[in-house]
Amino acid sequence: MTTDPLVVFTPSGKRGTFPIGTPILTAARQLGVDLDSVCGGRGICSKCQITPSYGEFSKLGVSVEQDALSEWNAVEQRYKDKRGLIDGRRLGCQATVQGDVVIDVPPESQVHKQVVRKRAEARDIKMTPSTRLFYVEVAEPDMHEPSGDMERLIEALEQQWTITGVQTDLHILQQMQPILRKGNWKVTVAVHLGDAAHAPKIMHIWPGYYDGTVYGLAVDLGSTTIAAHLCDLKTGEVVASSGIMNPQIRFGEDLMSRVSYAMMNSGGDQEMTQAVREGMNALFTQIATEAEIDKALIVDAVFVCNPVMHHLFLGIDPFELGQAPFALATSNALSLRAAELDLNIHPAARVYLLPCIAGHVGADAAAVALSEAPDKSEDLVLVVDVGTNAEILLGNKEKVLACSSPTGPAFEGAQITNGQRAAPGAIERVEINPDTKDPRFRVIGSDLWSDEEGFDLAIATSGITGICGSGIIEAIAEMRMAGILDASGLIGSAEQVGSTRCIADGRTNSYLLWDGTAEGGPKITVTNPDIRAIQMAKAALYSGARLLMDKFGVDQVDRVVLAGAFGAHISAKHAMVLGMIPDCKLEHVTSAGNAAGTGARIALLNTDARREIENTVRRIEKIETAVEPRFQEHFVNASAIPNAVDPFPILAETVTLPSANFNAGAASSNASGSRRRRRRS
Repeated sequence: MTTDPLVVFTPSGKRGTFPIGTPILTAARQLGVDLDSVCGGRGICSKCQITPSYGEFSKLGVSVEQDALSEWNAVEQRYKDKRGLIDGRRLGCQATVQGDVVIDVPPESQVHKQVVRKRAEARDIKMTPSTRLFYVEVAEPDMHEPSGDMERLIEALEQQWTITGVQTDLHILQQMQPILRKGNWKVTVAVHLGDAAHAPKIMHIWPGYYDGTVYGLAVDLGSTTIAAHLCDLKTGEVVASSGIMNPQIRFGEDLMSRVSYAMMNSGGDQEMTQAVREGMNALFTQIATEAEIDKALIVDAVFVCNPVMHHLFLGIDPFELGQAPFALATSNALSLRAAELDLNIHPAARVYLLPCIAGHVGADAAAVALSEAPDKSEDLVLVVDVGTNAEILLGNKEKVLACSSPTGPAFEGAQITNGQRAAPGAIERVEINPDTKDPRFRVIGSDLWSDEEGFDLAIATSGITGICGSGIIEAIAEMRMAGILDASGLIGSAEQVGSTRCIADGRTNSYLLWDGTAEGGPKITVTNPDIRAIQMAKAALYSGARLLMDKFGVDQVDRVVLAGAFGAHISAKHAMVLGMIPDCKLEHVTSAGNAAGTGARIALLNTDARREIENTVRRIEKIETAVEPRFQEHFVNASAIPNAVDPFPILAETVTLPSANFNAGAASSNASGSRRRRRRS
């Protein structure tokens, strides 16, 4: 018997089998995938554009052949001829399933657009940007003292501003002479002041006194999202911020999946490099349009990213990062030309990449260290940058330790039954009444709770579409506090819990959060597989932190800082109930927002900070979780909620966790959900 082909959608992770000949749009609708269509599948509106991916996808367990979709047809060709269609894109209403296939739904084809919540945090930054404006008066040409206009401009910069060794590119020479004469030999010059490896360079020239500015970009290139902040290099003001989904998601949601794709598919690394650079240029166009500026005025950029993103952005095969000893091509900071990276900003713009700390602790962790400065802290602070790959720093003035932990995409809403990324309509906050076991929730796009008057009207446009990462964390923690979930992660039956919201689901149970089927919406449940996915993610996070605490020789930390866009939306209490973070006073758990992005902004606007972080990184001690024997022990213990071994006495002062145990064959657990520690011989 021939099985129907498998269709996997990214970034949602939803999958299903469909008969050969099924339109991709139909498959998307049946799976509840967020794929837009206005014309009803007639090939007119182009809203259902999709990108098929081909090759070996080991993490997804699928091999996609080139003939996995039906051939390009006349409707698609007509649309491309009239309106244009990006190479590699297909129309979901026209392309039909012919074999196993992986389909990426780009952001512009999603009804509920992703909310990239990596905003710019308020921060006082000392202004010493790498590119500054200088007004100079240039000597006019003299037949008795022949010299080139450029030489006299460089001489003026040296005499009037003591800037020596200035260089320039051909494009400046091509436009300089008419500008000098238009300004009557008085011009404003944008000069990149250089660094240890590069001489100062003229970037732009304006006739006369130019009262405007030039711009720089601080870019946080994450596994899941790319966020950019456009900054005025005279004032430091954030002029515009924007973000997009990382287009590489279609090659794998987590980093090792992408490394695997590069290993198993010839030229796979180059595909991913091209995808992320194209995405970057689309983001830069978007942010420049929003700020109403010319992209040619963007003369500087700073990038922070994890090591795999670092290598793929630079066009370096990440093969060595996929196996011990996880060797980086380079861990040093880099100063490059934007043109070398195919970035469409100023033709001579400089790009600075912060240094990486080690094989799996990258420039994003360095940026967090620059932003949060654990090396200057009197008390012991744990900084956790929560994401698809978590970077963890623990330290004080004495020393700083660092590690990374592969949490995976569950915190982003992936691998969750009704999970989705942050977008209008996604449940983001949850509370459960411990007596009635009934929930109430909030969705992105409304400040009202579901039991408050006006809620239905407030969400009329978006509806209730699923649950995002912060929502699933709060839901599971609330289920634990309400006695719906036991310490091992099992959901009780309706009889055990005393609520009809607990529904039999195969050999386990699910909890009904919301039933919108009567209104044509989805039924949103929390299932045991959902809980397992979150348990694995939070166990990886906690184990990394606990390992650093072991190395530091401590059982508790003084402060916890949750960084990252996702970290900014996590409730400290719910994170601790889950056991994501070590026991700590709740008032000492704070959010730093997008600390990596803040570190990038600091490095963009203050070149002294670049030298500072380069020196700091050399002193940070890297712990490699993959080769630490205790990591696995901590991971097993951290799979319980909150933990099977480590006590949470500070949490117990605030929250009493029920001693529920829904595994009939297991010994009862204590009130904290912890088992007694075995005595070691």
